[in-house]
Amino acid sequence: MLGTMIDSNSLFLQEGKNRLIKEFEKEYGTYFSILSLISSSKTSKSEIESILEKNISGHLARLENDYNIIKSIKPLGSKINAKVQKYEIVDNFLSFWFRFIYKYQSLIEAENFERLKDIIKRDFSTFKGKLLEKLFIELFKQKQIYTQIGSYWERGNKNEIDIVAIDEIDKTILFCEVKLSKKRLNMNELILKSDKLVQKYKNYNVKYKLLSIEDIDNFF
Repeated sequence: MLGTMIDSNSLFLQEGKNRLIKEFEKEYGTYFSILSLISSSKTSKSEIESILEKNISGHLARLENDYNIIKSIKPLGSKINAKVQKYEIVDNFLSFWFRFIYKYQSLIEAENFERLKDIIKRDFSTFKGKLLEKLFIELFKQKQIYTQIGSYWERGNKNEIDIVAIDEIDKTILFCEVKLSKKRLNMNELILKSDKLVQKYKNYNVKYKLLSIEDIDNFF
């Protein structure tokens, strides 16, 4: 797959640009820079603005509401008007394209495809880890037993919890840590990071779960 995508004759190298450049017109450079930063884990408005040195409120609003390319995510349990939020690219291919293709256009222009493949192989596990979190969130939604499902973090990206699932009917709250490898999962850390939410949901039955890629087949 990587050899097919990263090749001088590959249609994928221009796919992101072909899909979006007509939509964005003259401002495509700013939009592309924002999407590239989001795909590289610069997911808060303040982080992006500090790098681009410009106000991007309007751009983010249009990317989310007009183009439906990104979505804003608030920590589970936060107030509707809470300012703490992140952004993520909705489409997985575009997320990959901005993370690895657009970001390294100089390598593509130099036809240094082997070096680009090396970079993708080096960083792909981090990219896969984020996709695995999204997959498990979708699997939890399919169970249709939780009234709220999402992620949690505190200001400054502290105490990040990959998945929190709440059932307001049976009064249960589930905290999940997700990693590609079981060896990297740590129950004690998950329990510590969950403390603030546990205190908020005092009357709830609290559960913890460690999830890796090995758990997909037996999820249901």
